[in-house]
Amino acid sequence: MESKILIVDDEEMICSIFVKRLAKEGYVCLTARNGREALNLFYRDNISLIITDIKMPQMDGMDLLKSVKAINPNMMLIIMTSYPEIDMAIEAMRIGASDFIIKPAELDLVVFAVKKALDRRRLEEELDAYHYQLERLVEERTTKLQEAYRTLKKGHLDSVKVLVGAIDAKDTHTRGHSDRVSKMSVAIGKKLDFSEKKTESLEYGALLHDIGKIGIRDEILHKKESFTPEESRNVHEHPLIGVKIVEGIDFFKDKIAMIRHHHEHFDGSGYPDGLAGDAIPIEARIIAVSDAFDNRKHASAPRGSMTMEDVLNGLQESKGRELDPGILEIFLKEK
Repeated sequence: MESKILIVDDEEMICSIFVKRLAKEGYVCLTARNGREALNLFYRDNISLIITDIKMPQMDGMDLLKSVKAINPNMMLIIMTSYPEIDMAIEAMRIGASDFIIKPAELDLVVFAVKKALDRRRLEEELDAYHYQLERLVEERTTKLQEAYRTLKKGHLDSVKVLVGAIDAKDTHTRGHSDRVSKMSVAIGKKLDFSEKKTESLEYGALLHDIGKIGIRDEILHKKESFTPEESRNVHEHPLIGVKIVEGIDFFKDKIAMIRHHHEHFDGSGYPDGLAGDAIPIEARIIAVSDAFDNRKHASAPRGSMTMEDVLNGLQESKGRELDPGILEIFLKEK
């Protein structure tokens, strides 16, 4: 596309000389006698560059510069000035002029200034186009990555559902337990201002907290009488069995500590590692509270022997021993 140059000067001879010289370089030129006339042409035509004198009637070059820059901050303007007006030329550069020419100017210098300004405009436009393309590319790649992540996440969620289904099938008396513990744990995590990522990790960790029960014999899980010491040791192995089930899957790496430590007690009397207090990962302490509530509530349901008050009193008795006091308080406020 041809570059269209607008020359603004109240001296007709200067305009004519500039037009003839720039036409030889292949530029299309328009002329105006003052800033107001130039502004009207700027509105109507696709101007690439403006060359303007400073001192003119009606609207001078400084006002024209300010008006044009307000409309199009990227427009290139070259200011023409005489030596006594050099301070004004410097001020014009500060406002946004791309260059200035001292009058009377050699035409070759005018051509050089025009080419330099138009080259700068072209480079800026190419840079803008490049940035736009880069933003589109980043946006496109981001969308694809998000889609891939959603697909991967769905695959992992499906895997979790299969594993949870296996737990429910193993012990029908606790069907739905993992899902309920997960929902309660997420509610506690939100009360503690967990990030979205940390809350999601807690959700999956809670769903899988009892996955190790797959490795416990059915007759032990379904036993109504008290466990023998050997059976207790076997049941206490389920957190470690759970870790072995998921430890080879990258997606589950940040859930391993929850699975391993959800039976640790706040006073250090739990298993498998005898951790106490803050040494127990906070997610595991949260799951322990949710797990304890659901076990008490639903284990008592068939007998109908425990009221909700009994369940909550039982939790209070475990405060500071089995359960984290602070997390338990947050949980009980919702009950």
